Amino acid sequence: MGRISYQDVPSAMFEKLRDLETFIAQSSLSEQLLELMRLRVSQLNLCAYCVDMHHKELKHLGESDLRLSMLCVWRETSLFSEKEQVVLTFAEALSKGTRKNLPDAVYDPLTSFFSKEEICYLTLAVAQINTWNKLMKTFQFESGKYQVEGAV
Repeated sequence: MGRISYQDVPSAMFEKLRDLETFIAQSSLSEQLLELMRLRVSQLNLCAYCVDMHHKELKHLGESDLRLSMLCVWRETSLFSEKEQVVLTFAEALSKGTRKNLPDAVYDPLTSFFSKEEICYLTLAVAQINTWNKLMKTFQFESGKYQVEGAV
C-alpha cells in the first residue's frame, strides 16, 4: 500500500490531469509514439508504477518485446526510427532538468517531423508524464497491478 491511496487524492486533481491527457490524445500525435516517450521518461525518473503502466499500454498497442526491452538503451540500437529518436532525445532533454534553455540541436530536428502545434502538444505530453511520475513516486502507488482499459 502506498503513502497516499487513490481514495485520499482529491478527486478533482486526477480529473484535471485526465482532462489534459484527453486534450493531448486529441492531437495528431500518435498514441504509440506518445506511449513510447512516456515509458522512456518513466524509466529515467525511476517511476515503477508508470513504467508498469506504459509498458502494458505499449504491449496492448502491439509493441514488440524486443523494442520494449531495448528502450532503456535506445541510442545503442537501430530499432527506433529517426522520428522516434528525435522525440526520445527531446523528452530526455526536457526531463533531465537544466537551468539552460533547450538547445537548438535538440529542438531543430523536431521541425522535420512535427508542426509547431504538434511540438506544443509534445512538450505538454513530456511535462505531463513528468508530473505523473512525481506524483506516483510521492504517493507510492503500488506497481504491477495496472490493467489496460479494454484489455482482456
